[in-house]
Amino acid sequence: MEIELLGSGLLRQKAEPVQPIGHEYRKIADDMIDMLHAGKGVGLAGPQVGLMKRIFVVHIEGSAPLVFINPSIIGTSQELTRYEEGCLSIPGIWAEIERPASVRIQAWNAQGKPFTLDAEGILARVIQHENDHLEGVLFIDRLPEGKRNKVIAKYERRAAGGGKAVPGKNGGVPGAEKTGRAAARAGDS
Repeated sequence: MEIELLGSGLLRQKAEPVQPIGHEYRKIADDMIDMLHAGKGVGLAGPQVGLMKRIFVVHIEGSAPLVFINPSIIGTSQELTRYEEGCLSIPGIWAEIERPASVRIQAWNAQGKPFTLDAEGILARVIQHENDHLEGVLFIDRLPEGKRNKVIAKYERRAAGGGKAVPGKNGGVPGAEKTGRAAARAGDS
């Protein structure tokens, strides 16, 4: 598995449901969690590693890694919060994004067992970010057009060597998919 970077068409496609949820998804989830840790991120979705299936993993510092297969967000709070987000597929780029403060999600775990989870704070934000990936949506798509264009131009300058190096598709991604620098720094430094 390798991280797909901004510009990859796979990041813009909708992921297909996992059917059936077989034992191979335990290994896939473990591999994704390993990649997540290597990239010092907190979330990673199937399309980001070229797997066009509805699966994502989340690991928030201080809790066990979570696996979400065929997830569905079934409720969100009316309260919205703004927080900086980044993405392993867009390393080195951060932007403040507004999202619901809490969510309720249904999914299956890596053992094929269904569950419902109520999440708030950082966990809710990461779940929404990763679920967006399954729909072909990147966090930068949630920015106003002018801001989005500036963020993309900044990323492209870095990719062209005009700033911090952007990694090639070799799996060694120094950027991190995190929601909020404070939460990210707590687990990375």
